Amino acid sequence: MKKLINDPKNVVQELFTGFVAMHHPKYSFVGDAKNIVVKSELPEDRVMLLIGGGSGHEPLFIEFIGEGFADGVCQGNVFVAPSPDTILTATKALDKGKGVLYVYGNYAGDNMNCDMAAELAEMEGIQTATVRVWDDVASAPPDAVNERRGIAGDLFVIKVAGAACDSGLELSEVHRITAKARDNTRTMGVALAPGYIPGETKATFELGPDEMEIGMGLHGEPGVRRGKLKPADEVVDEIIDLLIAVLPFAAGDEVCLLVNGYGATTRMELLICVGRALETLKEKGIKVYHSLIGNYATCQEMAGVSLTMMRLDDELKKYYDYPGTCPALCQLCQR
Repeated sequence: MKKLINDPKNVVQELFTGFVAMHHPKYSFVGDAKNIVVKSELPEDRVMLLIGGGSGHEPLFIEFIGEGFADGVCQGNVFVAPSPDTILTATKALDKGKGVLYVYGNYAGDNMNCDMAAELAEMEGIQTATVRVWDDVASAPPDAVNERRGIAGDLFVIKVAGAACDSGLELSEVHRITAKARDNTRTMGVALAPGYIPGETKATFELGPDEMEIGMGLHGEPGVRRGKLKPADEVVDEIIDLLIAVLPFAAGDEVCLLVNGYGATTRMELLICVGRALETLKEKGIKVYHSLIGNYATCQEMAGVSLTMMRLDDELKKYYDYPGTCPALCQLCQR
């Protein structure tokens, strides 16, 4: 697979270098680390939000830093969690005495390394709290929700978490609100074609030219059903039926909707899918408060879409509506 890169070993530090150069002076590296970025002017006397995970899913996580979003980001190599030392360095750079909230996808490496970093931070007198995002309904049954993976639902959870932090709440309250957003967020996707890790010649998974797979994960983890490619309307309806059943969502609910592309998905496809999703949800009596489309949680050249819904109440709506911007959502707003 052709990619416009230099040495595959340096893609993470080079993507971070490009990001910092593009947005100078708003964001800065921490010391010599080229995989940690924080706001150059950190707010005082409030909880800080640190997000991160493996690289290769951009704009997640690096471009979710911003006003009303994350205060700092750290990433590991492609599909690899950042190390405990990296997370601890970022934590120490952010802490202003009120604690640091970690938000990241629920994967074994991220869980282990963040837990280790939290223990080390505690030894240095820094409070931390953790919200693991587990929105991928295809990855575990309803009785094992905390074993599910975190995918595009990160966007909604990070948005709420950033707003709660920026509102000046205590760490325990920021944690509660963020966990509430996580617990009301569900995602299901469909894969059409694989991506390739930089420097690798083998695809992350294999699909026939006329096949699709419902529920496949961002790293090629097995989904719930593989079959012949169907028209967009049929695929969207199937995904919505699966999503509604698992929370469950019901008539009268109000939700935020994200139609996310996996990297190679065109705006044409996303607009077709969101149009059908809005029509189907209206027929089911579910009100869409706000909808988004875009490639936000990706896997290189992977083709396909995921649908994410976050069920709202007055409290979550308050933090979702809180003013905020980040490069992933609006580059012009970052000027």
